Amino acid sequence: MKYIKLSVFAIAIVFATACKDNKKEVEETIETEEDNTVKLEKTEMKIKLDPKSGSNATGTIKFIEENGKVTMMAYLSDLDKGEHAIHIHESADCSSPDGKSTGGHWNPTAQPHGKWGSETGYHKGDIGNFKVDDDGKGEIKFTTDEWCLTCEDPTKNIIGKAIIVHQGTDDFTSQPSGAAGSRISCGAIIE
Repeated sequence: MKYIKLSVFAIAIVFATACKDNKKEVEETIETEEDNTVKLEKTEMKIKLDPKSGSNATGTIKFIEENGKVTMMAYLSDLDKGEHAIHIHESADCSSPDGKSTGGHWNPTAQPHGKWGSETGYHKGDIGNFKVDDDGKGEIKFTTDEWCLTCEDPTKNIIGKAIIVHQGTDDFTSQPSGAAGSRISCGAIIE
């Protein structure tokens, strides 16, 4: 009986030690996996668009940078029904009544004006056209990996630029601006 108790005690010690060692391996594996985990950062900003050129056009634009891409969501109101162009311009200066203080389209890669993604070239500010309904409201959502909010790359960083909504549509061919008409709303992309 004494030998059985001693054997049971020895087996219990071996089992407890084995479990303790096993637990340690699991913890080390978890720590190793955590050390290799990539932390994803998300940056958001919201800007307001104000009327220009005697219009009443207003709106808000939200930018979200996540996983190396920027998504722009624009919500616009008090526009004429139909299609309107929207672009990023060179400077975050919306001080002039006609919006021309923002300069031309943002074009850090010195490409010709065109439709986004065109093989013949496009400005990084050439977003395109969007539709406005009978109530004067329009929306556009645009996602790209060619913009950033937090990087140091001057060919991608849109901070310090402006969003301009135009009275007309972008024809994607006229140089250098697409013949989109008056600048009727402006918002500075600033932190």
